[in-house]
Amino acid sequence: MTLMAILSTGIANIFDLSSGTVLVIGYGNPGRMDDGLGPALSARLDACGFEGVFIETDYQLVVEHAHEIARHDYVIFADAAIIGPAPFSFVEISTPETQPPFNSHSLSPEAVLFYAATMFGAKTKGYILGIRGYTYDGFDESLSEGAKENLDAAFQFIVKLLRRERRIA
Repeated sequence: MTLMAILSTGIANIFDLSSGTVLVIGYGNPGRMDDGLGPALSARLDACGFEGVFIETDYQLVVEHAHEIARHDYVIFADAAIIGPAPFSFVEISTPETQPPFNSHSLSPEAVLFYAATMFGAKTKGYILGIRGYTYDGFDESLSEGAKENLDAAFQFIVKLLRRERRIA
């Protein structure tokens, strides 16, 4: 489902988080400016303490994440987006039927879902939250002003989604 479809339905009927667990993996390199958007989102969500929502933070996705993903009903991969809409995009992804290209240092969200399914029998539904960033050419643990605004919007979206689905006030 596209972000516009989600927003136009008022975040209704996206998925039922009320009965399953959700894993959010925020990944990226906080030392490369806006590349740290995924970990920044994870830190904010972790502070919320949602029941049934588990938070992981890492520099990149690796095959070992497949084991953790297999323990949950839903996974949201949160990462900085070099291109794409601002403030963010949110799309459902499918588990590929054939093995995606393998790189021992970094995998795509679809590849990690594939390994969760083939190695552990997971039926986890996956989503990508791409938070638009702008500055990646430095070594600094800070976000650009535009990235901060986009992070705020993505955080509000995910919190609203989790509160609605988990019936939290």
